[in-house]
Amino acid sequence: MAFAVEPAVSDLKSDYDREGWCKIPHRFDDDTIGLLRERIDSICSRRRPEVVYEKDGETVRAVHGCHAFDDVCAALVRHPQLVSLAEALLGGPVYVYQFKVNLKQAHEGAAWPWHQDFAFWSEEDGMPRPDAVNIAVSLDDVHEDNGPLVVIPGSHTLGLLDLPAMADKDDRNGWKQHVSADLTYTVTGSRAESLAREHGKVLITGRAGSLHAFHPSIVHSSSNNLSADRRALLLITYNAVANAPAHPMRPKFLVERDATATTPSSDGRLRLVPDASPSDS
Repeated sequence: MAFAVEPAVSDLKSDYDREGWCKIPHRFDDDTIGLLRERIDSICSRRRPEVVYEKDGETVRAVHGCHAFDDVCAALVRHPQLVSLAEALLGGPVYVYQFKVNLKQAHEGAAWPWHQDFAFWSEEDGMPRPDAVNIAVSLDDVHEDNGPLVVIPGSHTLGLLDLPAMADKDDRNGWKQHVSADLTYTVTGSRAESLAREHGKVLITGRAGSLHAFHPSIVHSSSNNLSADRRALLLITYNAVANAPAHPMRPKFLVERDATATTPSSDGRLRLVPDASPSDS
């Protein structure tokens, strides 16, 4: 199932450019998602630098850079349809800038406050422009009670909002604060509420395997997981090769140093099928 059919790609790019996000009309099948879950669950069971925990120090909040040491995740980032979609949205060759899985464990997963991803990539890594795209793969069924992503359409056109003063930046606690519930760069609740009144907001829900694309500057958040259902969201950030930061300082599992264009490669374990599920609310 290729995304190379021009009208489909054109429609997706139009939605992405206008709204800052788009739903991809394909999903990974159940066997693919089962395999990805197995690999992520195995990684979460190990004490590695790439594994980040909630404030209790035991509940896994996220894992990073899995494509560097797991063959299934490595195959996923080279999936021909994902690479071609990223190239179509960004207009040229891309490489994997970041790979992560954000997990909200049942009844324990904490919220992510309103923020923009590009704030971290610009301010911490020196990424020149928001010429990157997040491709999100739902590893679990996502519903309104297990902490879905909430986006404010059109907010990606507003630039970076509410950046802290330089003195406040000097008080930060390093990269771990960039992946915790206490984020270094956030959009204030009052501004987010104002933007939501003007632009509306969208809950990104759907069955496991669903695919979405998000702009680095879109204002987004997610709530606590109040349900008995885990919510795991796998995110591949493709960056334009021409947009690679010159001297990133954060760990390699957060920021890839090699900006060589990703070469697509098919893997029979990773299968896409048409997604006929309803649109997000």
